[in-house]
Amino acid sequence: MRRDIRQSKLFAEAEDLYRSVRQPGSGQICDAADVHVSPDGQHALFAGIIMDDLKGGTPTRVCKVDLRSGDVRVLTFGPHIDRLPKYSPNGSQFAFLSDRHEVGDFQFYLGDVSTGAVREAPPVEGWVEYLSWSPGGSKILLGVAGHGADTSGGQGAVTSARRSEHTPDWMPEVDAGAERFRWRQVWIYDVETRQVHRAGDAQTNIWEAVWCADDALVVISSPGPTEGMWYSASLQLVSLHTHSHRTLYKPTDQLGWPAASPSGKRVGAVEAVCSDRGLVAGELRIIDTASGQIERIDTNGIDISYLEWQSEDHLLLAGHRGFETVVGVYDAATGRVVAIWSSQEVTTGGYHVSVAGLKRWGDCVLVGEGFVRSPEIAVIRGGNYSTVRSFDVGYTEQVKAIREVEKISWSAPDGLALQGWLLKPAGPGPYPLVMSIHGGPVWHSRPVWLGRRAVSLLLIKQGYAVFLPNPRGSTGRGQDFARLVKGDMGGADTRDCLSGLDYLVVRGIADPRRLGVTGISYGGFMSAWLVTQDQRFSAAVCVAPMTNHVSEHLVSNIPHFVSLFLADQYNNPGGKYFTRSPIMHAYKVKTPTLTICGALDRCTPPIEAMQFHSALLENGATSVLAIYPQEGHGIRSFPAAIDYAARLVEWFDTHMPAR
Repeated sequence: MRRDIRQSKLFAEAEDLYRSVRQPGSGQICDAADVHVSPDGQHALFAGIIMDDLKGGTPTRVCKVDLRSGDVRVLTFGPHIDRLPKYSPNGSQFAFLSDRHEVGDFQFYLGDVSTGAVREAPPVEGWVEYLSWSPGGSKILLGVAGHGADTSGGQGAVTSARRSEHTPDWMPEVDAGAERFRWRQVWIYDVETRQVHRAGDAQTNIWEAVWCADDALVVISSPGPTEGMWYSASLQLVSLHTHSHRTLYKPTDQLGWPAASPSGKRVGAVEAVCSDRGLVAGELRIIDTASGQIERIDTNGIDISYLEWQSEDHLLLAGHRGFETVVGVYDAATGRVVAIWSSQEVTTGGYHVSVAGLKRWGDCVLVGEGFVRSPEIAVIRGGNYSTVRSFDVGYTEQVKAIREVEKISWSAPDGLALQGWLLKPAGPGPYPLVMSIHGGPVWHSRPVWLGRRAVSLLLIKQGYAVFLPNPRGSTGRGQDFARLVKGDMGGADTRDCLSGLDYLVVRGIADPRRLGVTGISYGGFMSAWLVTQDQRFSAAVCVAPMTNHVSEHLVSNIPHFVSLFLADQYNNPGGKYFTRSPIMHAYKVKTPTLTICGALDRCTPPIEAMQFHSALLENGATSVLAIYPQEGHGIRSFPAAIDYAARLVEWFDTHMPAR
């Protein structure tokens, strides 16, 4: 039966919740990202979300905030997305990306800081993912993906629109695996001549690039463009004069966050076991570009997810350590990392911690937020955090539904110490409880603004407790902890989650008769996997799951992911590709299960959700499948996000009612 949930009470409540925390049509900024500080340290640019209505994506505008007064000025306007603003080194101009000519086709623009006047730069052959000014301000680096290249899992894992001549609708779509439109390259814009040209070797795919002085680039690259090749990418030094490439570092694991010192003498990068491109958080490497010497730096337990040189000898860094968000500095003179600020209540928006440095080492600007804190522009000076401008437009009233936020620690059956977060609703326990498992597996749950994805807040408002476990493999506990899931996904991490529930039941917090599970991506896999392994769950919602590791390997755009986290091969009968696939155990499931996916998802293609749904029905389980036709990896746009929140909560309300 096709279920139209739009007339339901829960749909109205979800819509009201989003209207409250987004305030569409009011002209108010409700969220922020992409902070960049002016050269004099007095102002910062950022991308502010201002919603006209609850339709489509979340449009952003380039905004400027006075870091002393908190006054905000909106510099760009329109229904499109303007993002990633960057001050020029002299502070007179800013560059930014916009899809104002065509949705999803980001090109770069230049604006005048004082007047806000904007001019279009020459378009490039592809869409621009990121940009940065050269240290001297004479050039701008543009990271360009071809029209038709896939976005990463964290960006939705959709294929960007192709540019081609019109062809008859009967013609096949031909895939040869490494077409030119899939490649990522670097282009350089010359400020004086106002011309752009391609830089580097056309046979090298560049995932990330940064300036190394004014005449070279440091890049994370691979010999091909497919998402799977990112997992073995290396760090290269590229000369803009000779176009030569020199390998600086070939990692054991994955690389991210390259950063070169002002002179180009030193390069910092982060190496980590990583699930998804763009979500690297781990260990610091410092490379001497002249000698090639590599230093492995002790980060005092911080999984680093941001690097920025504030001087030749001081590298600003930020990341996660247990329950903490941490900002620190690497001092090249001493070779030590010093923590400047940490918090268990405040983190930054986005998938990992990121900040923007001020002049004094260790000082920075960030978008701070938390479970009960709206996004805000904040500064850290001398280790002290202070709010500059909050974007609370209705969230404070909504989070009154959260009676308590509790940090949870428990032991796995093998004795491993584990952590997680518990959000309690009003009233006494034991509560009906939904365990929400994060994606990854190498990622983690932390105190984020719940207005961005309102499912957890809507559950709490209905009377459910929400448990956010960080099983082995999660970020913030060091690389030895992250490696525990490598080759064993669906193994000991299964018992980590179940033992967390046991702990909450014993404490009288969770009602053992009303336990639910949900999650996205890896969390979707774990939700599907857990109901095949344990009968305690009253309801499950699996979002963007992997359910058949053989098809996931062969159909998704990240086959290397499966082999990395199962340590096996799909042509090994009886191996983990088979024994750890939820569809192979569907006959055991008694839990009513809702499976949700996006039709455009390249990371966990919809066939994964479809197989599990069919397997459950064939074995007599209660199962419903919902496929959103315009969504990718996760449900992001409106009104689909409203429908998704209402549909998920209704499933739990039907099968394990809170009241």
